Amino acid sequence: MGEFDSIRPYADHEVPAVLARLLADPTFLGTLTRFRFPRLAGAFGWLLKPLIAHRLRQQLADVNSVNALQERIEPYVDRTIEHATDGVTYSGLEQLKPGSAYLFLANHRDIVMDPAFVNYAVYHAGLPTPRIAIGDNLLQRPFVSDLMRLNKSFIVHRNLAGRREKLAAFQLLSAYINHSIRTDGQSIWIAQAEGRAKDGDDRTDSAILKMFHMSRKDEPFTEVLDSLNLIPVSISYEYDPCDLAKARELSIRASSGSYEKAPGEDDASIALGITGYKGRVHVHFGSQVSTGFEDAKQLAALMDRHILTGYRLFPVHYLAYAEWDERDAELNIAPLEQLFPAAEIQRARGEWQRRLDVCPAEQRPWLIRQYATPVRNQYRIKAGLPL
Repeated sequence: MGEFDSIRPYADHEVPAVLARLLADPTFLGTLTRFRFPRLAGAFGWLLKPLIAHRLRQQLADVNSVNALQERIEPYVDRTIEHATDGVTYSGLEQLKPGSAYLFLANHRDIVMDPAFVNYAVYHAGLPTPRIAIGDNLLQRPFVSDLMRLNKSFIVHRNLAGRREKLAAFQLLSAYINHSIRTDGQSIWIAQAEGRAKDGDDRTDSAILKMFHMSRKDEPFTEVLDSLNLIPVSISYEYDPCDLAKARELSIRASSGSYEKAPGEDDASIALGITGYKGRVHVHFGSQVSTGFEDAKQLAALMDRHILTGYRLFPVHYLAYAEWDERDAELNIAPLEQLFPAAEIQRARGEWQRRLDVCPAEQRPWLIRQYATPVRNQYRIKAGLPL
């Protein structure tokens, strides 16, 4: 058994066997059937599942590597993006050099689509897609783990109780990330903090930055991070398909002190995040960060500035900020009419009002906060104020 076998993505030679296992898994086929034929799955699932399995076997018969699988999936990703967005734009890709491996540290709003949009960008730029960090809390069922590890995902163990177990898991994760970039020449995507920024406040957790250094403690922190080719990535959604669910969770947490997820809630969030309307999406790849820090705390603050500055603000963010009770009097926010065309503002007003109308009154402040916070953060950076 290899050092990283418990967390690494599947290798090319493992792909055929894993695909065969998936296509024989009734739970996986049932999930596909419900997704593809939601109205017929109940009464005719017994008939549809073998048909879907047969069709997939035909489509995947010659797939024997991870790259071949991604090429086969890519048209479906294109169609999903086309149906669920009003267009995706990118900036900063030109600085990524072919043959170099990078550590992409990104803000985190959507479970699946954040790394998917980064993958989509680098794939269409003719660069290898990164390996993706994913928490084991999302891998409750074997077929989900198989699917993610087929698509270059590696596992971050979060559900560990003991301090010794956690340290060992972080040590292994650190070693794998360093090995991937420095030895395998494979880029890594990882979120800047554990879990999505459900309140719209994108902040880097310094513990993640310390983790990158754990397996090379005998080397200076700055040299280790420099060797990983650290790239800040800002992912901006005009509209978040899960915004109402996030507002509900935040409201319940604020009123009761805790929130317990219902069975299948993560699955529902994943499905809605993939298929739900996002408006426009922009992904910005910042300049490599190699200087200006001496420790993890300084680097976290530096990454925050890069990620928040690279975030693209849409009209809806300014509309939400204008309604936010926590507007910052120190900030000189540009009038909406100076930033966007009138027709664009009008469309945004209609969509924003629709979202407000379907949000319960007690949850509305949390919906507003999600969209308003990026405005405050970006303008505080521009004004040279602390975050």
